[in-house]
Amino acid sequence: MTQLNVLDATRGERGGYKVDVSRGERVGRVSSEWFSRPADERYLSLSELQAAVRGRAERSRTRTVESAAIRVEANREDAERLALMLPGEEVPLAPTHWSFGQLATMVGAPSTYLRQLPAPLAAINLQYGLTSHRAELIKTLEVEDGRVELRAVTGPDYGRIYDHELVAAVQRIAGNGTGDTRWKIPGVLDWSTGIYTPLVDVTKNSTTLYASDRDVFLFLVDDLNPIEAGKLPDGSPDLYFRGFYCWNSEVGAKTLGIASFYLRAVCQNRNLWGVEDFEEITIRHSKYAASRFAHEAAPALTRFANSSPMPFVNGIKAARERIVARTDEERTEFLRKRGFGKSDTARIIETVLAEEGRKPESVFDFVQGITAVARDKPHQDIRLDLEARAKKLLDRAA
Repeated sequence: MTQLNVLDATRGERGGYKVDVSRGERVGRVSSEWFSRPADERYLSLSELQAAVRGRAERSRTRTVESAAIRVEANREDAERLALMLPGEEVPLAPTHWSFGQLATMVGAPSTYLRQLPAPLAAINLQYGLTSHRAELIKTLEVEDGRVELRAVTGPDYGRIYDHELVAAVQRIAGNGTGDTRWKIPGVLDWSTGIYTPLVDVTKNSTTLYASDRDVFLFLVDDLNPIEAGKLPDGSPDLYFRGFYCWNSEVGAKTLGIASFYLRAVCQNRNLWGVEDFEEITIRHSKYAASRFAHEAAPALTRFANSSPMPFVNGIKAARERIVARTDEERTEFLRKRGFGKSDTARIIETVLAEEGRKPESVFDFVQGITAVARDKPHQDIRLDLEARAKKLLDRAA
């Protein structure tokens, strides 16, 4: 195993290195975020992101109230601008688009239908639902930003993890996320040369730090310290680097989650290429979510950030060295015994032959063939099943 320092191993402060992205999985989660985020949801550093989400939390408060005690006041112009009067308060709450939908769903009223009604009728329906709400209690998240807004409505046992808590956990290992530690916003793959350049300008277009009024998403890599785990068919090093992304929603739009992995490159539109050893944990915002985050998710992120790559490298080495088939009959038998159909079996063998210049022999060969075939599957469930089976083979070899 060799760990290279890009700044020492290449010439010029923006030197890159050759990668082979035909291997491993392609993961599109970060790219989906990149495509969907408007400019005001993109941040250039972790400190800038933290200031935004922490400032929002400092202007917020939460409380649990009886749903029957909430009074709905109609705005004649727009059903979405209904105001809510909570007990003991003189200032009305203005629901956001998101919290209006949450509230409607909670009391069993379709939000799309309510938004189409005249405001007085929408208020009557919503008021009836709150009065007859069987759970009796709801938890609110309110923020003062010129006016008092209702950001979220959840059940009383909702275990809120604030977005700034996740960002702070990432800051403890990644600093500002711009290169002051080994963890940083990723570089970019040049498809014309196959060269991955880790040092690029961080702009609104290239950043991978995002936050909206509903969620936060962060993706960082350790791409200045690539790891060699074996050789490519031409004898050049097969280089990987570590990466992770994490996400959260303090308003109940999604779980909290962290995914860690090794990868070979990130392209301009933020697809992850050549991904191996993908691991993911998620935490639902249930009653004890905050405790699980403190004792499970945050430490797991720190362990990955500080861990040695040797187990991963040794696993790859073991998979490369374990020969499981030397004849066409053995290759077919190896795959068919593991649940692959006739068509996929033939495609896996043909793919390895086309990419490696020889038919598969080792566990690693078969894993690469399976993940290559998985990338071409149009249906996500089939693709994920193939990728899971490939990972299982690799784990067993290790």
